Amino acid sequence: MAQPTARDRFLALLQTSVHDGTLVKLTLGKHRGADASLKNIFVRPVALKTGQQLSFVYRHATRDITKNLPPAEALAIITHLIGSDFLDAHLFTPLQTAQLEIAKDGQARISIKTAASAPAAAPAAHDREREYLIPPDEPWLQALGITNDRAQPREGMSAKFRQINKFIELLSHLTAETTLPADRPFRIVDMGCGKGYLTFAAASYFGQRAEVLGIEARPELVAFCQGVVSDVRYNTLQFSAGTIAETALNRVDVLIALHACDTATDDAIAKGIAANAALIVVSPCCQKELRPQLTAPPILADALKHGIFQERQAEFVTDALRALLLEWAGYRTKVFEFISTEHTAKNLMIAAIKEHAPGSETTAQKIRDFARFYGIRSQKLASHLGVDLQPDQH
Repeated sequence: MAQPTARDRFLALLQTSVHDGTLVKLTLGKHRGADASLKNIFVRPVALKTGQQLSFVYRHATRDITKNLPPAEALAIITHLIGSDFLDAHLFTPLQTAQLEIAKDGQARISIKTAASAPAAAPAAHDREREYLIPPDEPWLQALGITNDRAQPREGMSAKFRQINKFIELLSHLTAETTLPADRPFRIVDMGCGKGYLTFAAASYFGQRAEVLGIEARPELVAFCQGVVSDVRYNTLQFSAGTIAETALNRVDVLIALHACDTATDDAIAKGIAANAALIVVSPCCQKELRPQLTAPPILADALKHGIFQERQAEFVTDALRALLLEWAGYRTKVFEFISTEHTAKNLMIAAIKEHAPGSETTAQKIRDFARFYGIRSQKLASHLGVDLQPDQH
């Protein structure tokens, strides 16, 4: 009797996890299909009013497309995709993870690991009555003043609660795309974490898979957050007092810095690059450094006589330069809107995934050309990285 192939074994595990309700997540990678813009597919269970379904997120270079399908139809599609359009598949359940790798010649191998590297089961709800990735009955939400004693968002805090869940959804997708350690918990450092809303959320969502450290300059906030940690008994989370610029980081897999003001964002990015972080996620704020340097190209001079356009240009130039510098440092970058402007005007996010060695001369030249076009002579992140923006003038 013929032995089942690695692909057959993987599909059997997938089918079992769907039927017994233990599927947490399936990721498909190493795309080789006709649509060059498609990068990954992420699949997770959702509970709709019409019944249990599997939600597909098709991750393209510039957009995501979501489709919900009944389990039988979804399994048929996945079976077709594995080995044809995708050469890599990861299956996550609460008890184990399984990875199927298929070579271009069709040879396949499967590796299975125990629960130490498997994520906690993700909530499956999707409709109005759904459970969130961070459910409202988490005790730390009440301790931080987001929910009341009935596990409902307090007045004025509904947007913050949605923001927390949106961030964790985003972070779950980004970490799924990132090569993170499988033999130990990966380390998340949240720099300038403030009251720790997203720091607690990361620790809650990833559980024993991650060690989470929050860095905050205000000692009173650190003491408050450590008190909440003791109350909720999170043994994977801690907070430490310090500034972004002065904090030494020895080991970082995921670095987060949201709304770090002006060049503090550059300090955080530089810390992540120096620590060889696999994933860097920042949401810049108050981009002031370059505004005095910017020289309007002649064709833009009349438009940029308006202050609001000058401010927006400074924001664009600053963050575009940061994205280019991250690419020079070996990262694949994504720049996108995090949450709608009805919640905050500072809604840009830069995510960077480490993919190759730093120092591309082609990218360095693009950076110099960009800086020359806007009259930029110096910039904090470029200085941290040793990238000379104006070499011709030396």
